[in-house]
Order: sequence, then C-alpha cells, then structure tokens
Amino acid sequence: MSLKKSKLILSAFIALASIFSFLPASSVLAYDACSSDLPEDVRKANGCSGSTDELPSAITGIVNGVIGLLAVVAVIFIIVGGIQYMTSAGDSGKTKTAKNTILYALIGLVICALAFAIVNWLIGILK
Repeated sequence: MSLKKSKLILSAFIALASIFSFLPASSVLAYDACSSDLPEDVRKANGCSGSTDELPSAITGIVNGVIGLLAVVAVIFIIVGGIQYMTSAGDSGKTKTAKNTILYALIGLVICALAFAIVNWLIGILK
C-alpha cells in the first residue's frame, strides 16, 4: 500500500472516529424517561421530580467526547509505532523511535481511561 493511500485511510478513520465520539450516548443508547423534552406530567408519571438539570450531562458528554477522540488518536499512534517497528529493518535508531512511540501512546491511552473514570465519578457525585 502506498504512503499516500495509507494517509488517506488514516485521515478518513480519524474523521469518522471524531464524528462518532461526539454523539451523546444518552440519545443513542438509552431512552431518557426524565428528559426535559417530555411534558411535566409525563416526567412525574415516570418518577422524575423537580426540574431537569442538563448541565452535568452536557459537560459529561463533551468531556467524554474529547477523551474518546484522544483515545482514538492514541490507538492510531500505537498502530503507527507498530508499523515503524516492523519496517525498521533492525536499525537501532528506528527501533528505539518506534518503541518510544508505542510507549508514549500507551501512556496516553492510560491517561485517557483514568480521565474518563475520574470525570464520570465526579459528575456522579455532584448530581
């Protein structure tokens, strides 16, 4: 595969991943019985009390989208590092660069996972 073609595929993958990472999970995966779009009497019948505060949900959605995008970028860098490692042909300089790329991408992926967990934990406490 040529370098130009692989860059095009990588660009398309990044574009699709960034588009799908910003979709709010609540509207895609689950029905929100306490949505502010529903009439007040329907929300009360569903067991919802008071007004709906959508700010924590909006913050969570935005932060999770950004973290998801960064995680996708980290995975792409792991793949790039693997390709660099396979094509290094035993050159110690190229091998070291490839290993560092993989290492730093893995560290970034761990940071993304921890940030995701911390943000969702804090939002859960604040609700």
